[in-house]
Amino acid sequence: MLMNKNLWLLAAAQGLFLTNNVTFIAINGLVGLSLAPLGWMATLPVMGYVVGGALSTGLVARSQAAWGRKVSFQLGLLVALLSALLGAWAVADKNFWLLVTATVVAGYYSANGQLYRFAAAELALPAFKEKAVSLVLAGGLMGAVLGPNLASRTRTLTEVPFMGAYLALAMVAVLSMWVMSGVTFPAAPAKAGGPAAHLGRPLGQIMRQPVFIVAAGASALSYGVMNLLMAATPLAMQVCGFPFDDAALVLEWHVIGMFAPGFFTGHLIKRFGTQAVMGVGVLLNAACIGIALSGQDLHQFLAALLLLGVGWNFVFTASTTLALQAYRPEEKDRAQAAINFCVFATMAFTSFASGALVTTQGWSLLNIGSMVPVAMMAGGLLWLAGSQKKADRGV
Repeated sequence: MLMNKNLWLLAAAQGLFLTNNVTFIAINGLVGLSLAPLGWMATLPVMGYVVGGALSTGLVARSQAAWGRKVSFQLGLLVALLSALLGAWAVADKNFWLLVTATVVAGYYSANGQLYRFAAAELALPAFKEKAVSLVLAGGLMGAVLGPNLASRTRTLTEVPFMGAYLALAMVAVLSMWVMSGVTFPAAPAKAGGPAAHLGRPLGQIMRQPVFIVAAGASALSYGVMNLLMAATPLAMQVCGFPFDDAALVLEWHVIGMFAPGFFTGHLIKRFGTQAVMGVGVLLNAACIGIALSGQDLHQFLAALLLLGVGWNFVFTASTTLALQAYRPEEKDRAQAAINFCVFATMAFTSFASGALVTTQGWSLLNIGSMVPVAMMAGGLLWLAGSQKKADRGV
C-alpha cells in the first residue's frame, strides 16, 4: 500500500505546515505595512521568515543527524508555537521589529518543514518514492483551504487586528505536534564501512554534479518566482482597491494550484521523466506572467496565481525527485541542507524585492522582472539535457 499510516500523517503535517505559511503570507505583508516606518519595508516580516529559514538550515541538518527526523521535526514545531505567540505580542504592542524577530525565529520551523518532502521518500518503497513525495506535498491542500480562511476569519477575532491570526497559528502548531507524534520514521542508515564511508563524499563534490546544480537551482528559482508574485499579491490587490477577502480567495486558489496536482504529479514523473515535467512547469510560469501583464481585474489575478501554483508544483516536485539522484543515504542531511539553503536564500531576496518593487514600481514591472528566473530555469534544463547526452556518448 503506497499511502501507509506514516505517509498520511506526514501529509497532514505538510498541510498544517502550509497552513502556517499561507497565513503568514496573507497577513505579514499587511501587518508589516501598518506597522513599518516606511512603505517599502512592508514585506520585511515575510523576508524575515525566509531569512530565518536560510540561517537555520545548518542547525536543522545537525539536529537531524544527531537526533533523527522525529525529534528534529518536533523541535521545529515547538519553535513554531513560540514564534506565533511572539508574533501576537508584537501586533498587540504595535512593535514592527519584534514582529520581524518573530518571523525570523519562525524560520527554524520552516527549515524543518521543508524536509517533510524528503522524509516522504524514506517512508515508501523505492519504486514509489516519486509518488510518495508528490502525495505528501498534496497534503498542502489543507493549507490552501485553512490558511486563507484562517487569516480571514481570525483577523478581527480580537480588538487588535490580526492578533487572533497569530494566536490561531499557535494552536495549529500544537495540533501539528500531536500529528507528528504518530509518525514512525525509519532508522538512520547503518554506519558500515567505517567513519569515512559514513561521511560520504565532500559536499563540494556533490554540489558540482550537473544533476544537483539543476535540481537545487530549479527548486530555488521556482520558489523564488512563486514567492516574488505571491508575497506581492495582497499588496497589489489592496492598491487596486480589492477587499482582503478577495485577496484571500486568490491566495486560496493559488495554493490549491500548488498542491492539488500532487495527486497526479508523481504519475507524470514516472511516465514522462523529471525534466519533461519541470519543462511544463516552466511554461506554466511563463503563462502566469503573461496573464498577470494582461490586466489587473480579479479574474486575471486569480488565473495568474492559479497557473503560478501549478507551475511551481511541477517544477518543485520534479526537482525534489531529481535531487534524490545526486546523493547517497549517508550524504542526505548535508545535501538536503544545501538545497534548502539555496531555496531560502532565493526566497529571502525575492521577499525583499517583492515589497520594494510592488510599492515603488508596480505590479507590471514586478512581473517583467519575474521573467529572469523563469528563463534561468529553462536554460538550466537545456544545459542538463546537453550534459547527459555528452555523458551517454562518453564525451
